[in-house]
Amino acid sequence: MERTLTFHLHPASKTSSSKRKIARWALGGIYAVAGILHIAAPAPFVSIVPPWVPAPAAVVALTGVAELAGAAGLLQRFSRGLRKAAAWGLAAYALCVWPANVQHMLIDLARPDQGLGLAYHIPRLAFQPVLIWWALWAGGVTDWPRGSRP
Repeated sequence: MERTLTFHLHPASKTSSSKRKIARWALGGIYAVAGILHIAAPAPFVSIVPPWVPAPAAVVALTGVAELAGAAGLLQRFSRGLRKAAAWGLAAYALCVWPANVQHMLIDLARPDQGLGLAYHIPRLAFQPVLIWWALWAGGVTDWPRGSRP
């Protein structure tokens, strides 16, 4: 008998609502702080933008705005649809900044002292899919893994 893993997208269950709310507030807080930092102190972020990305300073400023908008959408309590849209946006954002995280690792590893080293960069890169899932789960887009069986 062949078994397949399915990814069900459906609203949050009542039993997970308090956990989901905590996850939403934690993630919203993280993105709000990150958004403020991207706007108020952009230099470290600009320095890790891959060379193929045009206008790095503008891109970093826009990523800060995206993080703040995503946090606001995720944290508002008036519209479930807006929370889900913010969750999708933050998930896409986490995927889109992955190249900057890879670039940061390459920059560090090229330094004589190895910068932050692989002990920092490998977990950071490995956490990116978790961050994507976290946004989708906290925003009520998915119940996976609990909703993974038909």
